[in-house]
Amino acid sequence: MTIIKITSSTPSPHVKPLSNDTSSSKTHTVCGGHGHAFEVKKGTCFRVIDLHGTQIVDMMAWVLPYPSSLEHLSMAYTRYHLNGTAPPAVGDTLVTNKSEPIFKLTHDDCHTHDMTFMACNPAFYAEKGIPDHRSCAQNIAEAMEPWGMKSYLEAASVDPFNIFQNTPDMTLKDLGCSRAGDFVEFEVLKDAVVGVSSCPYDVDGFGGGKATDIAIVTGLKPGSA
Repeated sequence: MTIIKITSSTPSPHVKPLSNDTSSSKTHTVCGGHGHAFEVKKGTCFRVIDLHGTQIVDMMAWVLPYPSSLEHLSMAYTRYHLNGTAPPAVGDTLVTNKSEPIFKLTHDDCHTHDMTFMACNPAFYAEKGIPDHRSCAQNIAEAMEPWGMKSYLEAASVDPFNIFQNTPDMTLKDLGCSRAGDFVEFEVLKDAVVGVSSCPYDVDGFGGGKATDIAIVTGLKPGSA
């Protein structure tokens, strides 16, 4: 079962205030080490916020209707369109396995993300001797159950956009280098369902040894950042 906490009317001190917001915007706080899935509409924006700092977020997305469209956010096609593995810059687009834009990056406080690593999954942790450890693929599969996803292997077949993960430049920054309140915002270019996981990887003290909460804000107007 996906664990989701709906924030109260009092904003978190870690969440930057919204400007040009609409009454249709919604904020969800996703528990550390768990996942969440949500639909987004073309022409709106959504945010992924690191509430406490150094928390990596795995993000996947599928074009609606899922699963019949077979179209999903693709890191391989995005790397090709961006001509390399460097993180996208504000104004760049993430594309699908149909080679079409799905999201446009409109705001980025961290400027450090990964497009090369897979999502951790149950088999990954079993190999490390911790078979009951939560994983990003399982988190997203659980969150996607209402849309018909039946196995973590369906999520594991899609490489995630690893938000706030510093794999490309580890010699200069920590692997998780975002600060409390840092966020990315995307403009939606295709109706989609998005799955996110507050990465539960905590081996060897990574991320302080504990996954922390993240926030998702949906239904924003372009230009809200």
